[in-house]
Amino acid sequence: MSNCLFCKIVKGEIPCHKVYEDDKILAFLDINPINIGHTLIIPKEHYESTLETPDELIIYIATAAKKIAKAVLEITGAKGCNIGINNGGVSGQIILHTHWHIMPRFRGDGHELWKGNDTMYGEGEAEKLAEKIKNKI
Repeated sequence: MSNCLFCKIVKGEIPCHKVYEDDKILAFLDINPINIGHTLIIPKEHYESTLETPDELIIYIATAAKKIAKAVLEITGAKGCNIGINNGGVSGQIILHTHWHIMPRFRGDGHELWKGNDTMYGEGEAEKLAEKIKNKI
C-alpha cells in the first residue's frame, strides 16, 4: 500500500522510535500517546485490520505484545496496561493497517474505558442473538 503510513514506516521512509523489530513485526512508540510508553505493534506485511490478518501472524503479534507490554510496564512504572485493537473506522481505527496498541495505565490518569449507554436486551433477545452468533461461527 503506497499511501499507508505504517507501510512507509516499515520501509524506513518515515522515522519512528523503534522498541522492537524482527522479520515479521515492528513495534514503536505512538506519536500521540495515551500515556508515556504507548507502543504500537504492526505486522510488516500490509493487512487492513486484525480481522484480515492470518491467524498465525495474530498469534505471533499476541506473543510479542505480551513481551513488549511487560517491558513497557517495567520501564514506565505503570501498574497495568490496555492492549487495544480497533477494526474498521467505526471502531476508531484511523490507519487501515493492522496494529495493536499497548497503553500503559496509571491510577488517576483520566482515561476511561467503556462507560456503557444503558443498552439492554429485550425479553429473549440475548438468547436469540447468542444462538445466531454461535451458528455463524
